[in-house]
Amino acid sequence: MELFLIKGGQLILSLSLLIVLHELGHFIPAKLFKTRVEKFYLFFDVKFSLFKKKIGETVYGIGWLPLGGYVKISGMIDESMDTEQMAKPAQPWEFRAKPTWQRLIIMLGGVTVNLVLGFLIYMMVMFVWGKTIITNDTLAYGLAPTPTTAALGFDVGDKISSVDGMVLDDAMDINKWLFLRDVSNVVVVRADGTNASVAIPEDFGKQLFAAGEMIPFVPYIPAIIDRVVVGSSAEAAGLLANDQIIGVDGTAINPHHPTTIPPVQVSNAFKQRQAEKVVMQILRDNIINEIEIQVPMGDTLGIYYKETFPKATTYTYDAGQSIKEGFNYGYWTLYDYIAQFKFVFTKKGASQLGGFGTIGSLFPSEWNWRVFWERTALISIILAFMNVLPIPALDGGHVVFLSYEMLTGRKPHQKVLEYAQVIGLFLLLGLFVFANGNDIYRFILS
Repeated sequence: MELFLIKGGQLILSLSLLIVLHELGHFIPAKLFKTRVEKFYLFFDVKFSLFKKKIGETVYGIGWLPLGGYVKISGMIDESMDTEQMAKPAQPWEFRAKPTWQRLIIMLGGVTVNLVLGFLIYMMVMFVWGKTIITNDTLAYGLAPTPTTAALGFDVGDKISSVDGMVLDDAMDINKWLFLRDVSNVVVVRADGTNASVAIPEDFGKQLFAAGEMIPFVPYIPAIIDRVVVGSSAEAAGLLANDQIIGVDGTAINPHHPTTIPPVQVSNAFKQRQAEKVVMQILRDNIINEIEIQVPMGDTLGIYYKETFPKATTYTYDAGQSIKEGFNYGYWTLYDYIAQFKFVFTKKGASQLGGFGTIGSLFPSEWNWRVFWERTALISIILAFMNVLPIPALDGGHVVFLSYEMLTGRKPHQKVLEYAQVIGLFLLLGLFVFANGNDIYRFILS
């Protein structure tokens, strides 16, 4: 329950902040252009409001349904579907009476705020906390590729030297480059110190997605013994410090299985044994040995592993550097999100869509302000992109009709706008039900 409250609290705070600022992006230019705003709401007030107060000509309130927020602008076809008002002659303070360029600015205001806000938050994060990365120097045993990645020519222990001639600050950024960006060549340093060049096919991101390998590399963490417990079965069998376990009863400890690191694979294989006598394949001084170990059922092997997970390095920046680093991070965040959006239109991608549960899972189980702001910046950029899509009922849908009006000099018929709004609302409602249904389905199966 506490975990749910912490994650839920971060989600509500983040969305509330983003919704209010998004709606301010519409509200402020509307007021500047002397357009009447009848309502300004955080969350939807279906049937009733948790709070409302009229100040001037605008009712400010908080609804009970946390699915977003809205500003109701006079003289506009929106989610309120106030066709009665639209049947009357246009008034000077109404949206429909304003020049097209003013209406366009009003509609783009929310998206603009979300986009700029995302970049500004990343700049703030860089200035306050800096950037935490994993460098090649801290990858003691290099990287482990997935099977699809290994098929290209990558090997266990590789370290990334360059990607299309560019040196990566964060060694783990190779995952984004291979999965979402255009890459033609990667140069690696092998475990033996030699260099190798690996050609990347154009559709490699699609190959990874089809194989379910969205993270093509993880730090390689071999099952190397740090010390053996005195009096244990491992000591009796002759296991030594620095031995590397590469197999248990003929089951190889697979380095190309990034979702389960070798020490965990050893533990799982050991627990699943069917007898007290276990044969382990050990790499010692570059020679593979088979060692038979007698371990009573229910007893432990008696070893401790070396901690070989790479330690992260944190770089701090001054104000000027933070602006540059934050902008670059925001740019690539937007780029990568747009790049992965194409997978949504596949059967597998659609099944991975998520609603509030998926968004809530982005936040940590313990309150962490750095992670909170990073996730808020990510959601802000996602909201900017999603809202600008040319779907009726979204800001992008309104922009399409306004662009048509600017190009042709003719306003779309009111009935066209009304039907488009209804269709858009049904599409969004269907998407909402489908995405949250996926969350519920995954929760039941978990």
